[in-house]
Amino acid sequence: MGDSEGRPDGGPVRIGIVAVSDRASRGEYEDRGGPAIRDYLGEVLVNPWEAEVRVIPDEEALIRETLVELVDQAGCCLVITTGGTGPAPRDVTPEATAAVVEKELPGFGEAMRAVSRPKVPTAVLSRQVAGVRGAALIMNLPGSPRAVRQCLDAVFAAVPDCVDLVGGPYLETDPSRVAAYRPH
Repeated sequence: MGDSEGRPDGGPVRIGIVAVSDRASRGEYEDRGGPAIRDYLGEVLVNPWEAEVRVIPDEEALIRETLVELVDQAGCCLVITTGGTGPAPRDVTPEATAAVVEKELPGFGEAMRAVSRPKVPTAVLSRQVAGVRGAALIMNLPGSPRAVRQCLDAVFAAVPDCVDLVGGPYLETDPSRVAAYRPH
């Protein structure tokens, strides 16, 4: 476990933000999911952090490679993806995530779908996956900025404890925004 200042080496915590979108990666569409994640983390996290941002196409091998790079090389303790979680043929973010995590954490996806379902009937089509790779938590979110915020609100209280349990740095939240729950 790290300390309250960020990484054990004293640097800011690294968090990966991956927007998975063919159109955004080609510059045809402005990604809004990635900035929504960054804004949310800016509101919630108290300790110093820096974002490792990627905007990539819906290519399963590239998604896998990006997730591995962010955790194994860039040292991210948390990687949040946006996009590619639906049932369309090119929606392969959950498959790529499942291929690189060591342990899946199905409660994250269940909680996100449960909070979204009363607001959007098609939330049942979303296939968010979350899991652990090394000392990092990887989780998938839908592509809409509104869904990003709803889903993160549904699960973020558990994120710091999960990162603690897998040996990542201490993530401190603003309790007026999201109170991290640490029963350990």
